[in-house]
Amino acid sequence: MHRFAGFFVAFTILFGSVHSPVLAQDKTLTVFAAASMKNALDDIDAAYAAKTGVRIVASYAASSALAKQIEQGAPADVFVSADTDWMDYAAGKKNINEATRVNLLGNTIVLIAPKDSKIDNVAIGPGFDLSKLAGDGKIATGDVKAVPVGRYAKAALEKLGAWNAAEPKFAMAESVRAALTLVARGEAALGIVYSTDAQVEPGVKIVGAFPADSHPAIIYPVAATTTAKPGTADYLVFLRSSAAKTILEKYGFKFLVSPTT
Repeated sequence: MHRFAGFFVAFTILFGSVHSPVLAQDKTLTVFAAASMKNALDDIDAAYAAKTGVRIVASYAASSALAKQIEQGAPADVFVSADTDWMDYAAGKKNINEATRVNLLGNTIVLIAPKDSKIDNVAIGPGFDLSKLAGDGKIATGDVKAVPVGRYAKAALEKLGAWNAAEPKFAMAESVRAALTLVARGEAALGIVYSTDAQVEPGVKIVGAFPADSHPAIIYPVAATTTAKPGTADYLVFLRSSAAKTILEKYGFKFLVSPTT
């Protein structure tokens, strides 16, 4: 009996009380989101945690990097991309649940300069000479081969006839927030970022806006991954709620869906 009692105590220490569930309910969700979402989504996640008790662990990076991480097995419940191409990529790899996919947000791209720059009020249109405007300085944006903001920027500059001359002056960053930081620090004379990014960085100013018809529509799709936890559906509903809409619009995003509640 004493030997059995000792075994029982050891079993309890190692594996927990026999009266407890084998696994405690996991009250966290992991969200992989485009870097430009950080400030707004942090506020949304705090509101969701306060309402439900579910903690959101958010990982922010370029949509391209996040899609590749999910493909390689990174544990994510939700993917928010800054363009439809990288969501399409994840769908093609069978990494997202297509039935949950929604085009949630819209955005715009702008030209920024350090807050103390002499550059101001730039008219962006056909014939716009970005290379001349930058002078000897660098122009920062996301990597035009992969990062959504960079791809939007290149498309716009090609449409306006400004890409070829300006290309040698570009400093390609790993994400839109990295590009934003280069400009804020004065390491780049100009930058192309989302208007929502420029709003949250006091070290920069918007000096011009790109015409909406100069680039593909900027759309942020959201979807659950194929490995998402059951509670993910409730979070996706919250992202479409009036409460989330208020937060997102405060940060300058355009809400593309009708609020769920």
